[in-house]
Amino acid sequence: MYNKFILLFFLSIGFLTGKTQECNFHIQGEVLDDQTSQPIPYVNIYISELQQGDVSDSVGQFVLHNLCTKVYQIEISCVGYSAQHLNVSVNSDTSFTVKLRPNSEVLQDLTIVGTSSTASTQETAVLDRLTITENSNKNLANMLEDISGVTTIKSGNKVSKPVVQGLYGNRLTLLNNGVAQSGQQWGVDHSPEIDPLVASEISVIKGASALAYMGSSLGSVVIVNPGDIPHEEGWHGRALYVYETNGRGHATNLQLRNYKNGWAWRANVTLKQNGDLHTPDYYLTNTGSKEANGAFQIEKRFNDKWKVDAYLSSYNTEIGILRGSHIGNTTDLEEALQREEPFFTRSTFSYDIEAPRQLVNHQLLKLHSKYTIDSTQWVEATYAGQWDLRKEFDVRRGGRSDIPALSLNQWSHFLEGKYHGYFGEYWSLVGGVQYRSIDNTNDPETNILPLIPDYLSYENGVFAILKRQWNNWEIETGGRWNRVDQRVVRITNGFPREIVRSENVYNTFGILGGVTYQVRNDSKLAFNIGYASRNPEVNELYSNGLHQGVGGIEEGDPNLKIEKSLKTTLSWRSQLSTKWNVSSELYFQSIQDYIYLAPQNEIRLTIRGAFPVFKYEQTFAQIMGWDAVVVYKPIEAVETSLKYSWIKGEDLTNNLGLINMPSNSLFASVKYAWNLNGFFSILDFSLTNKYVFEQTNIVEGQDFVLPPDAYNLVGMKISGTAPMKKSEWHFFIHVDNLFNVKYRDYLNRQRYFADDLGRSIVFGASFSF
Repeated sequence: MYNKFILLFFLSIGFLTGKTQECNFHIQGEVLDDQTSQPIPYVNIYISELQQGDVSDSVGQFVLHNLCTKVYQIEISCVGYSAQHLNVSVNSDTSFTVKLRPNSEVLQDLTIVGTSSTASTQETAVLDRLTITENSNKNLANMLEDISGVTTIKSGNKVSKPVVQGLYGNRLTLLNNGVAQSGQQWGVDHSPEIDPLVASEISVIKGASALAYMGSSLGSVVIVNPGDIPHEEGWHGRALYVYETNGRGHATNLQLRNYKNGWAWRANVTLKQNGDLHTPDYYLTNTGSKEANGAFQIEKRFNDKWKVDAYLSSYNTEIGILRGSHIGNTTDLEEALQREEPFFTRSTFSYDIEAPRQLVNHQLLKLHSKYTIDSTQWVEATYAGQWDLRKEFDVRRGGRSDIPALSLNQWSHFLEGKYHGYFGEYWSLVGGVQYRSIDNTNDPETNILPLIPDYLSYENGVFAILKRQWNNWEIETGGRWNRVDQRVVRITNGFPREIVRSENVYNTFGILGGVTYQVRNDSKLAFNIGYASRNPEVNELYSNGLHQGVGGIEEGDPNLKIEKSLKTTLSWRSQLSTKWNVSSELYFQSIQDYIYLAPQNEIRLTIRGAFPVFKYEQTFAQIMGWDAVVVYKPIEAVETSLKYSWIKGEDLTNNLGLINMPSNSLFASVKYAWNLNGFFSILDFSLTNKYVFEQTNIVEGQDFVLPPDAYNLVGMKISGTAPMKKSEWHFFIHVDNLFNVKYRDYLNRQRYFADDLGRSIVFGASFSF
């Protein structure tokens, strides 16, 4: 198989490099003051999908090079002026003049603001809007998998969480439009309740700390950012449709926006459905899903100082759980762990979703206001309310499968006051106070002792981040303090049943230090060190019962202590020449009292079936790794890239490998772009190869089954863009697992019972206007 791939890979390169056609158009322009018609220097002109831009010179002139025939969305911004977003159609060399409206309150001290920077010393990777569109059949976590250092931990393909440099779950903060996601986030069977199609970009900050955000992060942050609404009058938006062969899935998305008289709004609707997924050899019975999501965003600027905005989102899904992961007795479960094909596998496809299944509803309301004090200072106030409802349905006897076995209802409220300021020529400060409350209750309709007890949680936090920049250096430092008060009510397992009330109070701290040195204009070196502590979450303390989504019994430990982490990173990013671009990041993290879910080498028989047993334990852990990316462009139309991620997690207390650490991986791709003059302005073809190494740090007896073998997946993609007068079509086809390889992934809990997905072909089209 590999010989075929290698041959195809190099034949493709030879074919592609022989047919080069360059994207060589350029846009040049001039930026003027709307009131005086004088040129404006130092204006940022930026195309986010290309991550390319320019700054206007002393007479307001700018040039953007190497553009293809298509419609680009260009952001034009400058301190002291209201930003503009323009859709510019390019089918030849283009020029235009744009006028910016002065924003009077920040014109008084332009020099001071202009020399400050919002850049960070922390390494950040970004998925742009086009990448999100072409992967719209995936959920949020699966979209992030192509970023170096990011993997997923799953329970089937539709239920997954992102893993960033070995951290996931309670150790990773997810921000939905600036608000820390709050839901029933325990376990690998609880995906983030976020529709990624609302985002204009998705960022992963892989730094040493995330001090500005409330939550229990020990390092990295995933940010889903809808972005500001462009101030373009008239109707604009996008319609998208995607079909996926594996699971016969359909996905549609519609976005509309408008701006008039200072009011800007944007609406987003997403519908998805798929049936049973398929491995190379058999259907994964009962793995269908349905999704219906909506979001509405509105902004109003009352004057030059005061702006308010509101955001409302609704996420609703029903997910089937592999029927073969729920087994009736211990003998069958032991057999299921060794079978090639899971029990209860049907020979025909179905859209039906039966028990075991999940119903999840998540609603978010965010209200935000920004007030500008003067040219160097502003304050922000935010309120966010979230409601999360989760019901899980087991296969129950006596026709009771429609009665949930788990029914959780969670309300959370978040308040934040934040200050931003610039001092002198080089200093900037961001600080804030935050409050969050969570009320989590079980619905007694289940008639089953709950896995997670009822609880109330109150959290207060204070943070401050200070930056200084001069010449080629930037220094960042900050601190955070959190106080968490948990009040828990639980029912004992034994007889007679008793109600036990517990109150836990934790104080946690975080400190960050980082420095960046700009070696050249195109080369940057950064070092970060951060200390953070994390309190045990309620599920880690008090879980007690069947965790239905992962088909396992989980037990908490009320005596768990606070985790204490020290993480260092060293990153280097450089444009070595016009053809070579490299980035590299080394990281090392030690975590004292690391909390993890340990397999117990026990299979327990209950009235709901036989299930493997897991228990939360603590150890002294150490995680180290290296993420590297090399991009080479032998000619303008061809781009090749190589990404390598190496990671090792160690349980130093027991001298073993750490459970649930990602395998090492190597990802290679080659892309060719044709610039055309017909219906399509540009066509892209890309070929990818992903090799995942065997996880060799886990030994026999640490888990119910040994980690699976290494595997190699090949994919390909063709996409085309067809610009029209003021609109644009975009078409794409991509094939995942092109050679229909049979494999199992170590971080997919479904590997206990079944293979991973076989070949899938995805067809999509979007229309932007």
